[in-house]
Amino acid sequence: MKNEEVLDLFVQHKALLDGHFVYASGRHGNQFLQFARILQYPKVVEKLCYELSQYFKDLQVDLVTGPATGGIILAHEVAKHLDCRSAFLEKEPEGSMAMKRGFTLVKGWKVIVVEDITTTGGSVMKCIKHIQERGANVVGVGCIVNRNPGNVSFDVPFYSLAEIQLASWLPEECELCKRGEPITEPDNILLQ
Repeated sequence: MKNEEVLDLFVQHKALLDGHFVYASGRHGNQFLQFARILQYPKVVEKLCYELSQYFKDLQVDLVTGPATGGIILAHEVAKHLDCRSAFLEKEPEGSMAMKRGFTLVKGWKVIVVEDITTTGGSVMKCIKHIQERGANVVGVGCIVNRNPGNVSFDVPFYSLAEIQLASWLPEECELCKRGEPITEPDNILLQ
C-alpha cells in the first residue's frame, strides 16, 4: 500500500481528527490519529496487517508481539499472516513493559514487535528490552503509521506502512492556546 492509501483510510474512517489536542508527550497539536476507530473494521485491519506482514514474510518469525493496547489486535493479525504465535506486553507499574499471562517466549526465538502509531518509539523500545532480556531475538519492528518520520529508529529493521508529520508545539508556544481554543478530548469526538 502507498502512504496516501493508508492515510486515506484514516480519513475515510474518521480516524484523523482535527481539534486542539494534548499528546502523551505534553505537547499540543491540531490533529490526532485515533487508530481505535480503524479497529472497528476487521476487513480494513486485516488488509493493513497483511501489508505489514509482507515486510517479515521471509524471516521465519516465531512470535509477533506488541504493546497493549495498540499492538494486541495487530500482533494477532500479523501473526495470522505469518503463521506463527502472537502475544502482547503490558505496562508495569514502574513504566517498563512485560509479557505476562503465561505467554510463551523461548530463548532464541525470532520476534517482531508491531504497533499502531509510533511517535517516539518509547513503548516499542520497552518491549524490545524485555524480549531481549528474556533471551529472544527481536528481528524487526513494524507499525501502521510513523508520526515522527526521520526521528524514530530502533537497532533492528523498522517498517511503517505510512508516515505523517503532525504539527506539535510546547504548551507555552501553542497558537491554539493563545486563541483560547479549548482542549479536545479525542474520545469525545463522536462519529456521525
